[in-house]
Amino acid sequence: MAPQMEMAVGLDKGHKVTKLPKRQKPSQRKGHRSKRVKFIRDVIREVSGFSPYEKRVMELLKVNRDKRALKFCKARLGSHKRGKKKREEMILSLQQMRKAQAAKE
Repeated sequence: MAPQMEMAVGLDKGHKVTKLPKRQKPSQRKGHRSKRVKFIRDVIREVSGFSPYEKRVMELLKVNRDKRALKFCKARLGSHKRGKKKREEMILSLQQMRKAQAAKE
């Protein structure tokens, strides 16, 4: 096979160069939660507990009313995406509570 040469036409046309590794932009890191922020939010959740609407969502989830819980979250938080995220958060917290209760007994 012939060595790769600089061609004026075709798929691999143009002068061959070695690519530099791309640096990560600050905008690509946006939304990534740091360890410190996670720790602070966990402490706040532990101290303050759940808000009344979150308690109501948990009650709905306990009686398997997932769709009603989503609609309730959506109404309180303003968007479908936020509602889904909150419902998942409440499901996880319920699971953790059940695990803690099982470990206690």
